[in-house]
Amino acid sequence: MSINAPATGAGADFATRYRQIRRATERLCEPLSAEDCQAQSMDDASPVKWHLAHTSWFFETFVLEGRLPGYTTFHPDFRVLFNSYYQSVGPQHSRPQRGLLTRPALDEVLAYRRHVDHHMLALLESPARSAPRATIELGLHHEQQHQELILTDVKHLFACNPLRPAYRPTPPSAMAPAAPLTWCEYPEGMRSIGHAGDGFAFDNETPRHRVFLPAFTLASRLVTNGEVLDFIADGGYRRPELWLSDGWITVARLGWQAPMYWEQHNGTWLAMTLAGLRELHQHEPVCHVSYYEADAFARWAGARLPTEAEWEVAAADAVVEGNFVEGGLLRPTSAPAGAPVQLFGDVWEWTGSAYSPYPGYEPPAGALGEYNGKFMCNQFVLRGGSCATPRSHIRVTYRNFFPPAARWQFTGIRLARDVK
Repeated sequence: MSINAPATGAGADFATRYRQIRRATERLCEPLSAEDCQAQSMDDASPVKWHLAHTSWFFETFVLEGRLPGYTTFHPDFRVLFNSYYQSVGPQHSRPQRGLLTRPALDEVLAYRRHVDHHMLALLESPARSAPRATIELGLHHEQQHQELILTDVKHLFACNPLRPAYRPTPPSAMAPAAPLTWCEYPEGMRSIGHAGDGFAFDNETPRHRVFLPAFTLASRLVTNGEVLDFIADGGYRRPELWLSDGWITVARLGWQAPMYWEQHNGTWLAMTLAGLRELHQHEPVCHVSYYEADAFARWAGARLPTEAEWEVAAADAVVEGNFVEGGLLRPTSAPAGAPVQLFGDVWEWTGSAYSPYPGYEPPAGALGEYNGKFMCNQFVLRGGSCATPRSHIRVTYRNFFPPAARWQFTGIRLARDVK
């Protein structure tokens, strides 16, 4: 299975991009049964069917309603069922109970998508109508976020199944050894971070502003599974001095002994992948670790996590290329030679930065102001994208964020150090 990359650039046809991104979502669902699309494995995950409907709800609610004369909503109850968290729009169905929505059936949700697509394309392709391009662009990037969530939520769902089913079976393959870890030094100074200029960015990436950074060094590559095995062998999950207080409480409460999806059978470490349960690749970047685990590993390694400003400065001149969803691998892969490498793709990289507004940040007016700003509390920033992220969705200034205990996303570790 391959994922079609959407057209990009100033000359790309907007309607074509819309079609490609919407179709890419549906291609991700082709390996799944209706039963797979219905189930919800935990409160933080959503059924695939809900993702399919919610991304259509976004275009219907924020573009078609009130914009396209004579438009009739597909089903009035969908306004509540598939509203995620937009209080300004109205009430929402309880998130932990999304898996109980056996109706509408999958076929009806797919019909809903076709209904919305028909009217969206009529709007986009009509020279007589003015399409709200900024809102539609936001909706397309929103859909790409849900493409990644479909993969991460399905992986969690299948990991809960004792059969350990594969989302997409692939034959086991050899992996090259990871390049040796080296350190890249960056001098102190004033730097500018944040989005500026042309091209799409989420509101939380703005405004561009200056920060002072002391000299620092950044690891040339991501931390590997083998290095985390050394951490485990040295009692890393049993040593409270390595952990933040909340992290140690979480480890004790949830019984963590290794990254998520790892399990040991007869002395051999295995990991759940989107291709099923496989033997752990020691040279593969570790993923499915929480901020707490990333921070504890960094302490054990005599290092720390980079700040998001340090990460952005290090990545500022790098080409945005790497192991993204379009490559079809759907798992991290070992680091090539070079410094620094793996800044984009493979795994989202935890930073030591709390998710907070940039100086001068103001959320957009209206309901779309709820998209990012109201989550700027109790979260940490991640950078770089993952093997489940669409390539056209990522950029140097992109700020992802999750609570510190979250592990079901493709999240990993890059180390940093102070220059003394």
